[in-house]
Amino acid sequence: MNQFHAFPPGHVGHSNGDRGNNLFRRLTLCGLSAVIATFVCVFMVQGQNTPTDPGPRTGTAAAGTAIAGLTSSQQAYFTDGQTRFQNVETVQGGPNIGLGPTFNSNSCSSCHAQPTVGGTSPAVNPQIAAGQANGASNTIPSFITLNGPVREARFKFAVASNGAITNTPDGGVHGLFTIQGRGDATGCTLAQPDFERMQRERNISFRIPTPTFGLGLVESLTEDTILANQAAEAAAGEGLGINGQVNRSGNDGSITRFGWKAQNKSLVMFSGEAYNVEMGITNELFPNERGYPPTPLPAGCLINPTPEDTTNFDVTNTVQGPSDIVAFANFMRFMDRPAPSCTGTACSASIQDGRNVFINVAKCAVCHTPSMTTGTSYVTALSNVQANLFSDLLVHHMGAGLADGVSQGGAGPDQFRTAPLWGIGQRLFFLHDGRASDLMQAIEDHAGPGSEANGVIRIFNGLTETQKQDLLNFLRSL
Repeated sequence: MNQFHAFPPGHVGHSNGDRGNNLFRRLTLCGLSAVIATFVCVFMVQGQNTPTDPGPRTGTAAAGTAIAGLTSSQQAYFTDGQTRFQNVETVQGGPNIGLGPTFNSNSCSSCHAQPTVGGTSPAVNPQIAAGQANGASNTIPSFITLNGPVREARFKFAVASNGAITNTPDGGVHGLFTIQGRGDATGCTLAQPDFERMQRERNISFRIPTPTFGLGLVESLTEDTILANQAAEAAAGEGLGINGQVNRSGNDGSITRFGWKAQNKSLVMFSGEAYNVEMGITNELFPNERGYPPTPLPAGCLINPTPEDTTNFDVTNTVQGPSDIVAFANFMRFMDRPAPSCTGTACSASIQDGRNVFINVAKCAVCHTPSMTTGTSYVTALSNVQANLFSDLLVHHMGAGLADGVSQGGAGPDQFRTAPLWGIGQRLFFLHDGRASDLMQAIEDHAGPGSEANGVIRIFNGLTETQKQDLLNFLRSL
């Protein structure tokens, strides 16, 4: 006879217990009593057919190469951008200078590394080594661990120069590390923010790197296509409580689409902002060193003329002429989308059924739109291509459980862009802050008070165990 042990609702530290805890919250959210929910959790957790995330696919990375059809010149720009994306930055005295005064890592590819260059957070967190490189005196924050996700930290409310947390919304990135103590930054005295206090005061939220694969296709989608898909989604999601919205630029009103809250308009903007806030490197889009309490920055930390990344006018090789941020944008623009492990009838019966469940039964595809077709681009290889991104590029209210307290553009504190799922089969961490490393947890965490996903998660929880497993297998095939 099987022995069943009920996990208490607060149990953590065991994968099945975590799943039971999440299911308990989902069931009680749907109105079931705590007693009934507990018994359902017991049988769900201890049952013989509990759905299990197969885990990230191993083997060759199914991403990171140039998209087919580039001209020889475009291929050269892709290769140049890919090389620069992997450069390690220093403060001064090297070929790639400008790091700091505050930073989160010292190379684009250190954070965008899984399953290959251009991806997302790798298995071994590079921030620990980067934060202590070249004699830096940084303390590693408690939320940065060797096998945990790469993270950036944002403060919900601004901190005054006297250390007081104000009522003024912040939302900006606060570099984890400073260049103090580094051998190439002699004379800079700049303490790290008190991240542990910010955690105690619940004034901090986290983001992990978004994959950069296939972003040229995303950039090439017309606004009409995105809006038409939004209208179709509204009809398909009727009765499910789904009401996704575009995020728009506050300057020209155009649809923005890059980043966790679809806050950035273009790949060049995406690159320029990241170069500045993640590595502290000033550039032609962000030409000034970032302010930092105490203000102004200590003079000993302002080492290089600004901007530190500029167009190179002194070369005859045009590929080497553009600034780093333009090279990064070209690399991302010309990079192909991730390839699934199989397509159509070449997939197993389980994966084929999982696709059907994802799209037609659980209604996940109402937000995770399987594909949209690009418009006519100046890059022929990006023109009229079916982009299988599994995202509507809209922002949705994800409720109190996922809210990060940060507003960006028209996206509020609990709104996030539907994450593209292409390449998810080889990812290690999920959701905007990397809280989940298991697809079941990531799915269940979509539900919560105020979340537009609650209707879909109710359907998901009503699936058979086989259907749930098939859906997980399908996701890991992407």
